[in-house]
Amino acid sequence: MPVILLLGPTASGKTELLERLFVRDSPAYRAEILSADSMQVYRGMDIGTAKPPAELRAALPHHLIDIRDPGEQFNAGEFVRLADECCRAIAGRGGLPVISGGTGFYLKNFVLGLPDAPPSDAPLRQALKEELRCRGIAALVEELAANDPESAGRIHSNDTYRLLRALEVFRVSGRPLSSFRSTSGPRPDYRFLIIALDRKREELYRRIDERCARMFRAGLPAEVHKLYDAGFGPHDPGLRAIGYREFFVEPEPGHFRLSEDLAGVEALVAQNSRRYAKRQLTYFASIPGVTWISAEGDPAGRIKAELERFLRRSIQHE
Repeated sequence: MPVILLLGPTASGKTELLERLFVRDSPAYRAEILSADSMQVYRGMDIGTAKPPAELRAALPHHLIDIRDPGEQFNAGEFVRLADECCRAIAGRGGLPVISGGTGFYLKNFVLGLPDAPPSDAPLRQALKEELRCRGIAALVEELAANDPESAGRIHSNDTYRLLRALEVFRVSGRPLSSFRSTSGPRPDYRFLIIALDRKREELYRRIDERCARMFRAGLPAEVHKLYDAGFGPHDPGLRAIGYREFFVEPEPGHFRLSEDLAGVEALVAQNSRRYAKRQLTYFASIPGVTWISAEGDPAGRIKAELERFLRRSIQHE
């Protein structure tokens, strides 16, 4: 099954490219988009996750958006399972599956398949939760860093779900979670065209700063207030996202409120977004078979040419 992946760091211009390629330029194929964004799955988090506008989603079907509440977990295993279901359904109705996003961990697991890590151990997980309550998160982060520094560097310190999962895997297997990798190459049930959008670093950072400013003008503070009033806070999976967690301050341990320093919050969101973009680019480089295309000039034209060659080869392969 042919599947297109369009990768790019935050604010690199993926949404605009999708509209140009699959709506405005009257393509000969009917694409449907699967969002590979770990935070666009959450309802009520629209501005801070830069969800595609409603007009585009009406013209170009999008999937894996608004499928969880901010208090629910969502992980790479669920993404791969749901993406597989979507790809089969799209191909079954004669469409072209296009996976677009910036969550490199999800994209890599889709291309290579999920690592063969040990299944969850319910009693151990409960014991780890009790340790978290008694010892505190800093002690568990330190333990993970000593035994699995790669996972510790990737998992945010407030992400207790992934922190406990990494410790669980190590204690069950004696191996770090980061050591469980797929080694068989791309999955044989798909034919992939993987395009990554490349921008000069200074231009990318300028776009990130501009997008953060637009988000605040569009009402991001009000969006966060609404989520907070609904009972969600910085320990909920959704609100750990960049663009949300920066709003919370902790005047005393375990008690959070929303910051009133919106200028400071905006600057912090922009800073964290730039740092995240740098990590995204590093991670994309670990995905095999990526074709990098410059965002300067006419990237849509170059991508369209790659797409047409790929689909011709797919037909010949069949």
